[in-house]
Amino acid sequence: APANQVVSGAEVIGTTCLDSSVELNSHDTNVAILSICSGIAGSIQKCGGSPTSTVGESGTSKFELNAVDSGATINISKGRWERCVKAAQLTCPTGTFTSTCVGGASTGNVAFSLTEA
Repeated sequence: APANQVVSGAEVIGTTCLDSSVELNSHDTNVAILSICSGIAGSIQKCGGSPTSTVGESGTSKFELNAVDSGATINISKGRWERCVKAAQLTCPTGTFTSTCVGGASTGNVAFSLTEA
């Protein structure tokens, strides 16, 4: 996530490290961050299309996101999503993990994982 995103760690809950030995390419991870919701790079500021789940994948890295509440859709802003990933990486700086972004859906939270693609 961009260096200018300052996080406290409170942006996420329930972060669990899966396999810290998996070597994910940081560039791939950054591209994958912007690949959710059919792409949020450039001037796009939030997840469009109201999906209940979405995948962002590039090279070694794959993000999977799911709205936690039944019937909720993902409308997370790019800034919030980048901060959630960065906050989860405070707990799990290397490898794969699961976490939950506080907010980011029409109601409730967004569960997400970073795994090897």
